[in-house]
Amino acid sequence: MLFSEHNYKFMLAALAEAVAALEDGEIPIGAVVVHKNKIIGKGHNQTERLKDPTAHAEMLAITAAANNLQNWRLNECELYVNVEPCVMCTGAAIAARIEKIYFSIYEPKFGACGSLYNIAEGEKTNHKIKVYSGIFQEESEKLMKEFFMKTRTANN
Repeated sequence: MLFSEHNYKFMLAALAEAVAALEDGEIPIGAVVVHKNKIIGKGHNQTERLKDPTAHAEMLAITAAANNLQNWRLNECELYVNVEPCVMCTGAAIAARIEKIYFSIYEPKFGACGSLYNIAEGEKTNHKIKVYSGIFQEESEKLMKEFFMKTRTANN
């Protein structure tokens, strides 16, 4: 699938957040929330730094976006993240009424947007999210491989 120029632009912003996570020793996942072609929230994984299992990139970006709009309803918003959101993050996106999720690579162990589960487009929730994958897949795979190679090297 071909994506628009703005899709690539916003995924690059999410990848920049992922690089920041990598530099902090976190799993390199970054996210941005976009409203009317403007980034209104961004975040990268900070679970280790904050000692908080909920400090995922998506959660931080959604919170920042809600604060920016002064509204928990993020209607007309899109979430860009370099790795498929987990159950928690997908649930938060549904609760926030995110319209679309774009991600680079699937997460086969925790993903909730098509790999392990498909909660975003599921039949049992009151809100459905359109999901798109594959934007900058190679770049995201490279970041994840770099992180896990460093982690394995450090643990040996």
